[in-house]
Amino acid sequence: MSSPGPQSHHRSDARILDLFAGPGGLDVAAHFLGYKSIGIELDQNACETRYAAGLPTIHGDVRVIRETRFDEIPSSVDVLTGGPPCQSFSVAGKGAGRRALSTVTQFIHRLVNGEDEAAIDEELHDLDDPRTALVLEPLRWLLKAIETKGRNPYEVIVLEQVPAVMPLWEVYAQLLGSGEGRLAGVKYETRCFMLKTEQFGVPQTRTRAVLVARLPTRGGIERIETTHLPFDVRRDRRDAAQSDTLLSDSAIPAVGRRWVSMADALEEASKPSGSSVDVTRLRTGAELKFFVVSNYGSGGDPKNRGMRLSTEPAFTVTGKISRNRVYTSPAEFDAGRPDRFTIPEAGVLQTFPHNFPWSGKDQAQQIGNAVPPRLGMHILSMALRGNAPSSEELSAATTWPTTARDATEELRRLGCGDHSQCPPFSHQVTRSPRASCL
Repeated sequence: MSSPGPQSHHRSDARILDLFAGPGGLDVAAHFLGYKSIGIELDQNACETRYAAGLPTIHGDVRVIRETRFDEIPSSVDVLTGGPPCQSFSVAGKGAGRRALSTVTQFIHRLVNGEDEAAIDEELHDLDDPRTALVLEPLRWLLKAIETKGRNPYEVIVLEQVPAVMPLWEVYAQLLGSGEGRLAGVKYETRCFMLKTEQFGVPQTRTRAVLVARLPTRGGIERIETTHLPFDVRRDRRDAAQSDTLLSDSAIPAVGRRWVSMADALEEASKPSGSSVDVTRLRTGAELKFFVVSNYGSGGDPKNRGMRLSTEPAFTVTGKISRNRVYTSPAEFDAGRPDRFTIPEAGVLQTFPHNFPWSGKDQAQQIGNAVPPRLGMHILSMALRGNAPSSEELSAATTWPTTARDATEELRRLGCGDHSQCPPFSHQVTRSPRASCL
């Protein structure tokens, strides 16, 4: 099966609306499954990547778009997806969101019960971390669709976040299944999943909390079947099992193939003609061999930096991946001469295509904030079609179609226009269209 063609550069036929779209993890997944999408994104840098990739985008705040520009969303949209910013919930952050879980749960109930939204907004401003309130936005978008004349409820809803948000997804699931209050009798079949990325062929360890909701006319929600074995993050267990992981795939039990290693992914990504992934510097002879020292501490000790071998999956890819240190030998480590992952390499570890056109500034942060497209393909395929993506679709998802410069310019015009409706200060730095895509 060949890769789908370039994205439509217009919004009118989009089926999927991606809130907090980032550089396009879920949009990339949707593209390779044959679905058209439109994303809303606040960050101008991520928008530049989306424009360069041919992804229809509205540059704006999801709250502002919902309140004042909801009519710009195509009526063809019947799928709502989103991964609200996770910093306040993440174990890597200060934990304001985790402390506010019970408070946010109350807000969810109050919104569905029809309490005054202006009063709720006033209280939300008093949260320790204002970003915590963004986890309510998917619910507010659903309620807006239900209560807007001429709109239909979304047929499918897919939400993902860090594991700490699972209690909120469970509250969502309970209320979406009730049809009470402002849901106006609209009931969904719901199911929550805790998914490990390496079990879906993503060459990194990362756990995500996922909620899938569908109108009953689409039938029950099946489990999302894994394709690869889990990776044991405890080194003593890994070392003991190392000989087993060297077996060929044919020797692995039928429950799944061995997880994909960093070396596997980067080697494969370096093969296509014109690939931006060049791993020559990481070779020892003909073998791609290196080890990575994390930028983060482990076991509660910031000085205890974890290490992963090239024959293992990467650490969770975060916005700080460019700070991870890469060594090809103990001598390099002893001499303190680390290498770093390049932006295309970091993107490949997130399962973006090898030639994905990363643009704008803070590209490492864009990559770390994104949903791994390969995981997104498994989630969306199950949610929308009731089955796993085909091997042909997964194979095609390694190369991104080129977007012509005039198409990128048109997407920027549609997404940003004269900048008057973009977030304040996001266009302070004046750049030529060409420079802004570097």
